[in-house]
Amino acid sequence: MGVLRAIESGNSEVVEKLRTEADYFERNAERMRYPKFRRQHLFVGSGVIEVGCKTVIASCFKRSEMFWSLRGANSIPALRCSYLNARFEDYWEGRRAAIAA
Repeated sequence: MGVLRAIESGNSEVVEKLRTEADYFERNAERMRYPKFRRQHLFVGSGVIEVGCKTVIASCFKRSEMFWSLRGANSIPALRCSYLNARFEDYWEGRRAAIAA
């Protein structure tokens, strides 16, 4: 990030912004190894997560005539994830164990 830090400006706001950005890149360099991640066939954008949330969460909550209590709304993601990961029975076993305890 020496390149960012080497930029000179008479504007103190620009200098501060450059310092902030250089700090960010230095702190997060380990997470920004995109060529390596792509070689490992990993996703580097947020699109996969956003679609997952839309599929798992939003599609359940946003149907017509659906109204949720906070408790019910909090239970849906666990149920949906369990179902989509073929672990639905595991979820219920865990619930039974929690109730019995």
